[in-house]
Amino acid sequence: MKPKIEPAGLKLRLVAAQRLKAVLAGENFSALTAADLADGRDRALANRLITTALRRQGQLNFIIHALLDKGMPGKSGTFEAVLRLSLAQLVFLPDLGAHSALFLAVEAVKRDPKARHLAGLTNAVLRSAQANSAKFSMLSDDLLIPETFGDTWLEAYGEEAIAGFSGALLAGAPLDLTLKDTDSDLIDSLGAEPVIADTVRIEQRDRPVEALPGYSEGRWWVQDTASAIPARLLGLAAGSRVLDLCAAPGGKTAQLIKAGYQVTALDSDARRMERLKENLTRLDYSAELVTADAGTYAPTSPYKGVLLDAPCSATGTFRRHPEVVWHRSVADVAGRVRLQRALLSNAFRCLDAGGVLIYCVCSLEPAEGESQVEWALQNLPGLELWPVEKTELAGLESAVTDKGLVRTHPGMAPGGRDGGMDGFFVARFRRR
Repeated sequence: MKPKIEPAGLKLRLVAAQRLKAVLAGENFSALTAADLADGRDRALANRLITTALRRQGQLNFIIHALLDKGMPGKSGTFEAVLRLSLAQLVFLPDLGAHSALFLAVEAVKRDPKARHLAGLTNAVLRSAQANSAKFSMLSDDLLIPETFGDTWLEAYGEEAIAGFSGALLAGAPLDLTLKDTDSDLIDSLGAEPVIADTVRIEQRDRPVEALPGYSEGRWWVQDTASAIPARLLGLAAGSRVLDLCAAPGGKTAQLIKAGYQVTALDSDARRMERLKENLTRLDYSAELVTADAGTYAPTSPYKGVLLDAPCSATGTFRRHPEVVWHRSVADVAGRVRLQRALLSNAFRCLDAGGVLIYCVCSLEPAEGESQVEWALQNLPGLELWPVEKTELAGLESAVTDKGLVRTHPGMAPGGRDGGMDGFFVARFRRR
């Protein structure tokens, strides 16, 4: 008896559904690799389906509500994930064709014992979506940002910026690199363009990061334009002792070493610290590495500089992690705020008189940024704000506020470049 031949494209649909199901359940998105799907074309298509479903999640929520009279069935295995992938294809990826979306969705649901009873419903919902695809494809971009954050962001950044947020969410993020040494030949070989300072941007690439020129030689590291800002603002003399709190995976640590500081890199996660160590080894950089709790760490002597990249809601990273704005709640943000205050307090204790403290978060929430500055100035005696000057961020002057804080968001064009940047907040303090 001949083995049954699976329909072309079914395996990638099944793998994509499992990954999307995990993200919908709360996991962070990570792109499928060769270990998941060996064929590069299948892998690229599966990742495209998943990321489209995630970036369009708000609009897909609207479509599903319109088409499922009784709501999403409970305990239905991969049904929701398969449905979202296929709706994304039918409505937002018409170049992939409608037939495969319908046929493979039903086949995928049939392969799942917990969902196979919903094969008929899958077919009916998708055919209704196909009939209304033109209408659904015109849904407002306002649906892309959940109400949990939309109102706060509108008040903080304004309508024009929010429109840029939606565009950035759909476009995704280019690849930004920080160069170890500026080299025009290397920039050309990477197909990159300068952004600001020692950051360059690759808009399109046809190979994994590890295969790009200069990677194995340790000539650069991956770091978003916004993430590269805080370490540049310490303003200390070369040779100063600097503590990098919550340091892994090490982009800011590498910047501090490049600037000539004596760096202690600390993180509480041993596995992340191992990754930091590997990154520094590739770059031929060295630092004192400490695995400890940033909230209780007590150095034998204070540091001249402390950089705290605090754990946060990470809402500013939605170009690469579109799921984050749907995973976070008001309570989550409040919990991060409490943790940040504990870390700020200990960062202050680790700082020498006359020293500089940089506080930063990859969050768009004022509660995790501007409000934390007010709290720190009121509750940490001897700490004063050292305003950032616009001249310190050439090519991104608009990110410096009137109070000398730094606030970036995905709608900005660093150095006039397309592709946006992460949402980041940076404040610089001195200890009297």
